[in-house]
Amino acid sequence: MILRDALPEDAPAIAALGEQAFCAAFAHLYNAKDLADFLAASHTPAKAAAEIADPAMRVHLAMSGEGALLGFCKLVLACGWPEHARADRVIELKQLYTDPAATGRGIGAALMDWALGEACVQRAGEMQLSVWAENDGAQRFYARYGFTKMADIHFMVGAQRDEEFLFARLL
Repeated sequence: MILRDALPEDAPAIAALGEQAFCAAFAHLYNAKDLADFLAASHTPAKAAAEIADPAMRVHLAMSGEGALLGFCKLVLACGWPEHARADRVIELKQLYTDPAATGRGIGAALMDWALGEACVQRAGEMQLSVWAENDGAQRFYARYGFTKMADIHFMVGAQRDEEFLFARLL
């Protein structure tokens, strides 16, 4: 596995993997219109390219030795939920997605290690993230890294409101 920063030419692969991973985990929860609207707004090459180019974000990739995208992690260098901030500088872990066919190979752990290291480079005092209230596996993963539930929040997919938890960790 090779870890590296995303480049503009990675945008189509990031968008495709983002859609694939989201659908594998969550598509069954939504009607077709809500899912299509969400994917059209969230997982497109144009959106991924804008995030890669955004100086207020960091996008990092896990690649196979053959050059296939195995996973990615997006950090927003700003606080997503300032009303729950416990530090002066808070970073949001926006997405940590892995190829569903590559689960269990340490990709998520490698990307999380990068994210925590990058948060320190950015001199953040806290990292926040949101996780679906019924995604027990993701909650266990984040708990292994010292994240704890801070609040009940929500996330919109089309017209559907999903109950989520805000997790955070002081750095």
